Amino acid sequence: MKFFVPQEPASESRTAISPDAVKRLAGLGIETVVESGAGLAAGMPDAVLADAGATIAGAAAAARAEADIVAVVRPPEPEALAGMKPGALLVGLLSPYADHARLQAYAEAGVTAFAFEFIPRISRAQGMDALSSQANLAGYAAVLQAAARFGRGFPMMVTAAGTVAPARVLVLGAGVAGLQAIATARRLGAVVSAMDVRPAAKEQVESLGATFVDVTTMETRSAETQGGYAREMSSDYRVRQAEKLMEVLPRTDIVITTALIPGRPAPLLLSTEMVETMRAGSIVVDMAVEQGGNVQPSVAGETVNHKGVLIVGDPNLPGRVATDASALYARNIVNFLTPLVDKDAGALKIDWEDEIVSSALICRDGAITNPVLLEKKE
Repeated sequence: MKFFVPQEPASESRTAISPDAVKRLAGLGIETVVESGAGLAAGMPDAVLADAGATIAGAAAAARAEADIVAVVRPPEPEALAGMKPGALLVGLLSPYADHARLQAYAEAGVTAFAFEFIPRISRAQGMDALSSQANLAGYAAVLQAAARFGRGFPMMVTAAGTVAPARVLVLGAGVAGLQAIATARRLGAVVSAMDVRPAAKEQVESLGATFVDVTTMETRSAETQGGYAREMSSDYRVRQAEKLMEVLPRTDIVITTALIPGRPAPLLLSTEMVETMRAGSIVVDMAVEQGGNVQPSVAGETVNHKGVLIVGDPNLPGRVATDASALYARNIVNFLTPLVDKDAGALKIDWEDEIVSSALICRDGAITNPVLLEKKE
């Protein structure tokens, strides 16, 4: 079996392979082929991957045509699938909610596509959870992006020339990214607080040494989905949340927003009016900017200066730590493929009824098959 990793778009520094993954795939009887230069932006030049056992391909089309599995970070354009074997696997973060026409093109190309966004949050799938592995690093990178732009230090410092007050950081959303942002800001010495619609997040926030900003209502008792994500809240709740934020923001130096709702635009958490209550020199990092943003004045791919407040709209924070992000992502892929492979036969042996397989599968036999996507289309 052949596993092919093409180059990602120029805007993506991560790759779907690592030297460790090459060796682990070889242990499954899978030969790894990598398009020349695919790992360079992630600090993995061709020679490093070749030393691990990968074959470096100069012509992507020929390698793709021979591949049984193609792995990507970003969803490929449909024309990039031309020449893939019918039934070959396409695995990666395929943005299944974003573009139904593109998914239809995947199906018509005859590929069997698995979207890592749909890996279920169950115990035996934890090692395959690419959303969590990437969100963890994104939360870390968000704080470093803020620190690099902040004109002051994070920790309190007592010097002969006077005392430097600690930075005050507010994290909105205490999922994987938010918790890592809290932990990173605390390690840098900031005074950290956090807000989340799920009451269960309070204990996690406080365990990291941060203060939980509470907006408890009857509605928050059912604010968490079975998958562990936050539900979209009512307008009444959002009004109370906005009132609390208007109290907190004037004494906050840095805000990290992380709120996402699967399959929906990101909820607006900070209006322009709310941003204007912050002091000049404050920083806002909108981690949801690629899904529409949590911050009204944010712009994807830009840092906006709004009346002295810098609003960072970096759409690829995991790519800021591309080497580690790629290594974790590649391990997620290997963990996903391992139960799909019959080592003795040297072939794929997929249990289509398995919960992980059926949840992540979006296209097979020329059609979109995932019930979530079919229901959304209707």
